Amino acid sequence: MSFGRPPNISTFSPTPPEKGSFPLDHEGECKQLVKEYLECLKKNQGNNGNCRHLSKAYLKCRMDKGLMIPEEMKNLGFQDEEIKKTKDK
Repeated sequence: MSFGRPPNISTFSPTPPEKGSFPLDHEGECKQLVKEYLECLKKNQGNNGNCRHLSKAYLKCRMDKGLMIPEEMKNLGFQDEEIKKTKDK
């Protein structure tokens, strides 16, 4: 009898994450941006609309430091800035 695991463990086949894995920020290269983002959320009572610029800066920092594969911001959920730029032109 096996406690704590499903009966058909041999048939389990894990699938990798869609975007792959990424290294942790062990050196704390983007840590300040995380702190600023969390402070912003706290100040705005969880409304992240006022803090989106900080999350975008954090993702850009990770890309610049090689902690994640460079990706277009629109693919990371920042389409609204791209739409605004298009409307302003």
